[in-house]
Amino acid sequence: MLLLNLLFVVVAVVAAFALAGHGVGRLVDGGVRRSGLPVLLRGLAALAGAVAAACYAWGLLIVCGAVLTAEDGGTDSSPPQSCRTAGWWERHERGIEIVDWSVNYVPLGFVCETSDGGSYDNGDVPGYVSPVVAGFGLGGVGAAIAAGYATELGARRERPGGGAVRGEG
Repeated sequence: MLLLNLLFVVVAVVAAFALAGHGVGRLVDGGVRRSGLPVLLRGLAALAGAVAAACYAWGLLIVCGAVLTAEDGGTDSSPPQSCRTAGWWERHERGIEIVDWSVNYVPLGFVCETSDGGSYDNGDVPGYVSPVVAGFGLGGVGAAIAAGYATELGARRERPGGGAVRGEG
C-alpha cells in the first residue's frame, strides 16, 4: 500500500511540474497581453491543474506517513497509532475496537474502521486539501472548455459567410 501511494505521489508531482511548465510556457510565449483569449485560457487551465496536482501530492504524502505508521509492526502497534485520535480510548472502553484501516483517495484521507461497522477519518490530511484540489481541478477543466469554445468562435468568424455551414438555411 505504501509503495502504491508513493507511486501516486511521484505521478502527481510530475504532473504538477509538467502542467506548470506548459502553463507558464503558454503565457510567456506570446506575452500575456498579446496572446489571444484561447491561449490565455489554456495557460490558466494548465496552471490550475498544476496547483490541483501539487496539492493532491501534498495530501498523498501526508497519507503515506499515516500508512507507514499504521504498517509498522511490533510492540504497541494495535490499534494502529495513526488511528489513535481523540476519543479512541473512550470507544475502546465501550467495547468498540479499531479493526482495520484504509485510504480514501476522493476525498483524500486515512480512514480507521471500527468493530461496530463504523469508520472515521483520522484527520491527518488538512481540511483545505480536498476543496483546493476540487476547486482548482474544476476551474482548470472549465478554463480548458472555455478555451476550446473561444477557439471555435474565432474559427467561425474567420470562415467565409459568417460561420454558416453551406446547406443550412
